[in-house]
Amino acid sequence: MTYVIAEPCIDVMDRACVEECPVDCIYEGGRSLYIHPDECIDCGACEPVCPVEAIYYEDDLPARWEAFTDDNARFFHRPLPGASAALGMPGGANKLGPLAADTELVSGHPHSDPTATGEGSPCGGGAS
Repeated sequence: MTYVIAEPCIDVMDRACVEECPVDCIYEGGRSLYIHPDECIDCGACEPVCPVEAIYYEDDLPARWEAFTDDNARFFHRPLPGASAALGMPGGANKLGPLAADTELVSGHPHSDPTATGEGSPCGGGAS
């Protein structure tokens, strides 16, 4: 089991969870954050600091966001748009740095801000 980042994170990416994670398993995509299911130690430190309540223990994820369980894994185990290979086990989010790509589920989600261009995030996740 692992923790999962769901829909409320899209276009927000507050990053409080990233700072709290003791094993650096929360990675930054273009519009959302993703928890690496194989690197997460299930400590739960990320969940209470998320201001938009986007992080859930896998078994507690609301049914309407069940697709995000596979989506978080897909971010690492399948090639992202524009990449020739999957990320696999990058060895920590700080080592890899922010990525401009997202999974199809996230990239196909309507923008929270209708004037958004898809570059960066409104809450400090990337360049505005």
